[in-house]
Amino acid sequence: MSISRHTGRFLTIDRLAPALASLMIVVSIVLVATLGPWWLFLTGFVAANLALYAFAGWCPASLIMEKAGLQRSGVCPR
Repeated sequence: MSISRHTGRFLTIDRLAPALASLMIVVSIVLVATLGPWWLFLTGFVAANLALYAFAGWCPASLIMEKAGLQRSGVCPR
């Protein structure tokens, strides 16, 4: 079994969506620790969007990234 590496542009939706989700979870943990447990709703929202991205292939953040001009790693530029 070979491990394929991403080639081409570093900034792709397939790499940035999970990175943004992990950043938001860290921010949420800090907010829970400093401001209170109500910030766990942010963690739940991020988890729901990450699950949506995993199963459907899109989430609100990926749609915004696509509108901003970023491409998915498997898509060839036209």
